[in-house]
Amino acid sequence: MEKSKKRKMLNAFTILFIITAVIAVLTWIIPSGAYDVDPDGKFIAGTYHTVERTRQGLWDLFAAPIRGFLGTETTPGAVEVSLFIMIVGGFLGVVTETGAIDAGIASTIKNNKNNVSGLIWILMAIFAIGGSTYGMAEETIAFYPLLIPLMIGIGMDALVAVAVVLIGAGLGVLSSTVNPFATTIASDMAGISMADGMLLRFIFLIVTYVIGAMYVSNYAKKVLADKNNSLIVDQMEEDKEKWKVPEDMPKVTGKQKGVLWLFALTFVIMILALIPWADLNENFTFFSTFHERLLGIPFLGDLIGQSLEELPFGMWYLVEISVLFFLMSIVIAAYYGIKEDRFVEVFIAGVKDLMSVALIAAVARGIQVVMNDGQITATVLHWGEQGLANLPKGVFTVLTYIFYIPMSFLIPSTSGLAAATMGIMAPLAQFAGVLESIVVTAFQSASGIVNLITPTSGVVMGALAIANIDLSTWWKFMRNLIIIIFVVTIVLLLIGAYLGI
Repeated sequence: MEKSKKRKMLNAFTILFIITAVIAVLTWIIPSGAYDVDPDGKFIAGTYHTVERTRQGLWDLFAAPIRGFLGTETTPGAVEVSLFIMIVGGFLGVVTETGAIDAGIASTIKNNKNNVSGLIWILMAIFAIGGSTYGMAEETIAFYPLLIPLMIGIGMDALVAVAVVLIGAGLGVLSSTVNPFATTIASDMAGISMADGMLLRFIFLIVTYVIGAMYVSNYAKKVLADKNNSLIVDQMEEDKEKWKVPEDMPKVTGKQKGVLWLFALTFVIMILALIPWADLNENFTFFSTFHERLLGIPFLGDLIGQSLEELPFGMWYLVEISVLFFLMSIVIAAYYGIKEDRFVEVFIAGVKDLMSVALIAAVARGIQVVMNDGQITATVLHWGEQGLANLPKGVFTVLTYIFYIPMSFLIPSTSGLAAATMGIMAPLAQFAGVLESIVVTAFQSASGIVNLITPTSGVVMGALAIANIDLSTWWKFMRNLIIIIFVVTIVLLLIGAYLGI
């Protein structure tokens, strides 16, 4: 008798197209309406009024992804977001080609293998930073075969190795301080700067990292004291035979250290360029003054390029940071000595790796095209406005976070989920008196906590397969941590909502 095949989860593209189709049907059912808007283009609460119905047909449905990419009169296009994602993919492809990240982590392991607790804290910090800055997830798969033998060799179990990488990077993605695949897309969809809410997300990163590192190191100490405390004690002896610590772990070369510094510098520049300094402190004019003087230098200003004339640090956005990542990929390639033909090859390969993510942003923007062209966005928001009218900030914030947990199972792609929902949830936040950045943080926190344990994640299932650990065992290990992170997230979101950070 044949075993019944497991039903596979629908592809993110299919889910988004189905949602678009449902929205198109709803334009035939939900009354069309509109709000008056302020000079910034945001809806003014209490000004809703009905308008003539504009139903969306089959042609509108199939044209939505294309129009979502290019943009319409009522919906900005996803072309800038998509191009940014692809350029980041090329940048990461070039950095990966140098082997700097792999060698850097291997060196950290080697230098701290006699300090188990310290090693766990250091490695989880590295992975958390990677997750928070550029959404490090699939890239972690390469590190399990490196870390598992080491942990087993010093008396740990394979579960510790998986937890260090998976929880470290996962909590980093949960906080996503400047993650282009979560924060940038969600902020863009919400109509705000990626710098909005950065302080709260940075607090998220520190708090969740400390909790995660304590959780994993405490488990590791228990296993080190008595192997019977291991959740996979039955396979520890077998794992010792299977995994052996490699003697030829890669060392960081001088050039690779330079690449790591350039890699870090890229993100530092991006952060400095995105933070709205003038909005934070009108007396802080360092960057604007420096920018003006630099471009005012004869010849040098023209050499740098006048397209930056009106864009000092604090005013950059997708186009400018796309240029930054493209430029730094060339700088890194030139510094490391990657030949021109190989540079083009690895850059394009990196672009291909993230092509689906870039296209998801366009397909998902089609949902907003159908809603806006069908003029039901304002009606849905009006219903939300009425429903949220008497809700305090705290209740709205908590409900938003809880809403995004099941949605993260439905749409595992963070970029797809952000694109599909942020156009609705962000305006609702205005009606509840909550900053749009709180909705962005609630979205990525909910998505982050789900992606630590969901079987729909290739990263989770791939890591467990490498270590030969059952999903049920992973859930048992993660149970208490998930509860703690869930509660802490709600507390931090409430603090952010009421303090306006």
